Amino acid sequence: MSRIITLAAVSMIGLAAGGCATQPQGGLTPGNNTGVYSLHQPVVEHTNFVFDVTTSGDRVPDSELQRLSAWFSSIGVAYGDRLTIDEPRGYEAAGARADIARVASQFGLLMSVDGAPITAGEVRPGTIRIVASRATASVPGCPTWSDPGIDSPLRTGTNYGCSINANLAAMIANPDDLIEGRDSSGSGGATVAGRAVRVYRDRPPTGNQPLQSTTTTRTGQ
Repeated sequence: MSRIITLAAVSMIGLAAGGCATQPQGGLTPGNNTGVYSLHQPVVEHTNFVFDVTTSGDRVPDSELQRLSAWFSSIGVAYGDRLTIDEPRGYEAAGARADIARVASQFGLLMSVDGAPITAGEVRPGTIRIVASRATASVPGCPTWSDPGIDSPLRTGTNYGCSINANLAAMIANPDDLIEGRDSSGSGGATVAGRAVRVYRDRPPTGNQPLQSTTTTRTGQ
């Protein structure tokens, strides 16, 4: 098993208050930040976990599938992890991919149809590589107590943005959403909400039926 950190990106979730104002020379600091733009932004970091299994023809042996399941448990795969498969060129095996997807489904995950990220080493014929890509979000340098005090009501302190952005980074299910967001057709949310309202209106109330009556007979000794 190998662990490779592949990407670090800063998600821009803050908006500058003065869109037409020029940026201060030398960069934005707590001392010259007169807007409500947060200096502390979540940083999204990607880590790739790599695992190779041996194939037998078009399938993956049960012993290898058990190793794969144990590996999934050891790295704690969960929602937000992206699973991809890397196969040697010319040795693609649909049955082996199906076997791996079956193990992944036991952990509530689906195999991604996108290509696997570039990893170290070549995938040898007779093996298949599973790559689990995990994104984590954090806010470096928070909290910070370097500000001796706010001496002007026209600027923010050094800790401005730490709390809300750190909470957002800790709670978000998929940190990649901080970078790219989610594509939406604009009608999905309304469809789900409308379905819930329709079920609520159409389903008969649970208390509209009369109470059941029972008769018990007790005989003396």
